[in-house]
Amino acid sequence: MKSGLIVAVAAVFAMLAGMVEVQAAGAQSPLGFKIFCLKYPNECKAAGKSSLSMTDATMQTLKRVNLSVNNAIRPKNDSRGKDVWTLNASTGDCEDYVITKRSRLIKMGLPAGALRIAYAKTRAGEGHAVLIVKTSQGDYVLDNRTNAIKLKAQAGLRFISISGANPKSWTGA
Repeated sequence: MKSGLIVAVAAVFAMLAGMVEVQAAGAQSPLGFKIFCLKYPNECKAAGKSSLSMTDATMQTLKRVNLSVNNAIRPKNDSRGKDVWTLNASTGDCEDYVITKRSRLIKMGLPAGALRIAYAKTRAGEGHAVLIVKTSQGDYVLDNRTNAIKLKAQAGLRFISISGANPKSWTGA
């Protein structure tokens, strides 16, 4: 309990000190993501181009990582009232898939600035997070609910907010 309280207090002080952006262009990044960035600052840096060239090799990389992470993490929602973002989890919810995919793609050489975290609503109205890859041929969605890579317009989601090239800055979608 004490460690959770310490992390929460640290998050508040970091926001007040400007270490984590609280609000950008009318959208607020999730608190769980802010705490994740405090724990893993290297995972939350803005770097590289804000879009990448879509090639066959890039699409194969996206498919490989999407499938690998979808198979590696067993779906499990956070406890009620908690929003914990866990990198390389063995069990987790949609945010855990997103940050793990983003981290792996960056390690494979894709620019961090082109890898955006998005919050959306499913057709059933449930909140859901996905990874958006901004490319020369459109924005592609990597979703833990499917192994298919789809264009954003074909994902069947209503997008609410999305991180910018700097993942700490979010805007309305």
